[in-house]
Amino acid sequence: MSRMVTAPGRSREYETIYILRPDIDADGADKVGQRVNEVVGRESGTMTKVELWGRRRLAYDISKHKRGVYVYLKYLGNGAVVSEVERNLRLSDDVIKYQTVLVRNNVESGSVAVNADEVKFERVELTPVEEDRDESRERQLGLIEPEKPVRSEGAEGYMDGEPVDEMEPGEAPAPEEEES
Repeated sequence: MSRMVTAPGRSREYETIYILRPDIDADGADKVGQRVNEVVGRESGTMTKVELWGRRRLAYDISKHKRGVYVYLKYLGNGAVVSEVERNLRLSDDVIKYQTVLVRNNVESGSVAVNADEVKFERVELTPVEEDRDESRERQLGLIEPEKPVRSEGAEGYMDGEPVDEMEPGEAPAPEEEES
C-alpha cells in the first residue's frame, strides 16, 4: 500500500466526532477536551473548530447507554496526530465511541483561517437524563399513527382490550353481520 506524503507547509484536514457517556459531569468532559487539545498541539497540529452538539439519542445502544454527549472536532495535522488523538480517546473511560475522517488532503497550513472562538471547548452543562419523555422522530413528524384507545370494559359486545374504532360525530355504527 502506498503512503501519502504531504509536502512541507502542507497538511491534512481531519474531522473527529467522539461521544461521551451521558452521565458525565462537566469536569470530566473538560478533562477529555483539554487532553485532546494538548495532543493536537503537541503533535504539531492545528485545531480549527470545536463544537459541542450536546446530549443526543444514540442510533443503537453502546455499552448499555442509549444516549451520549457528542463533540465535533476539526483540525489540521498528519497521520501521527490522528493516531495519538484516537489513542487518547480509546484510553479515556468517559469516551464510549469515536470516529475520525480525512476531509481534505494536501491543505496549505497557512491558508486556513482559525477563529479563536471556534476552537474553545464549551463547558458541558447537562440536565438529568429524561429518556421516557422523548418520542421517536417518526412519531413527532406524524409518520406513525398514534395508537388507538383500548376499551377496558366488556360492554356492547366488545371484548376487553379490543381497539375502539373512532367515529365521526353524527355517524352511526356500522351494522354487524350475523353469522348463520
